[in-house]
Amino acid sequence: MSEMVEVVIDSIRVSLMNQQRIVILRELEVERYLAIWIGVYEAEHLTIALQNVGVSRPLTYDLFMHVIESLNAEVSHIEVVALRDETFYGNIVLNINGNVVNIDSRPSDAMNLAVRSGVPILVSSEVMESAGIVPEDDEVSIDDMDGIEASAGKEDERLSIFEDFLDQLDIDDTADEEGES
Repeated sequence: MSEMVEVVIDSIRVSLMNQQRIVILRELEVERYLAIWIGVYEAEHLTIALQNVGVSRPLTYDLFMHVIESLNAEVSHIEVVALRDETFYGNIVLNINGNVVNIDSRPSDAMNLAVRSGVPILVSSEVMESAGIVPEDDEVSIDDMDGIEASAGKEDERLSIFEDFLDQLDIDDTADEEGES
C-alpha cells in the first residue's frame, strides 16, 4: 500500500463551463490541493452533510450509514487510491468485528460517507504528486491573509489558482457519464 496523506474538504465549486461540481481537497500538512469532479447529486448530498442540514427522509448515503451501523460495522476512513485515465478511484475502509474490509468506491460516494461518519479522508501520495496543485509563491497564501479582514472575497482570492487551472482545462473531454472523473 502506498503512503497516504490526510486531506479535508476545502470547498465545493461549480464549473462555469458545464455546471459540473468540483470538490477541492486540501492537504493538512502543506498547502496543496486536489480537484475532483463529481456529479451534481453527489455534490448536493455532500453539501447537505457538510452543512448539517436535516432532511425529512434518509438520503442514499444516510441509508448506507444505517446499514453499516446495523451490521455492527464502522467506517474507519476513506481513501482516494488511484488516478487512471483521468478517473479517480476510491475505497471505503470498514472495520467489521475487528476485520478490515476495503470497498471499491467512487471518491464522491466515499467522501459522502466520510463526512457523515466523521472519519479521515486520505489520498495516496502518488495521486497527490501527479494531480495535486501547489499555489505559486506569488499567489496569496493562507498565512499571508491573516492580516486581511475576513470578507466574501477572501475565499475567491485564496482559490484564484483554481480559476487559472480550470480555465486551461477542456472539461467536456474529461467528463464521463456519471459526471465524475
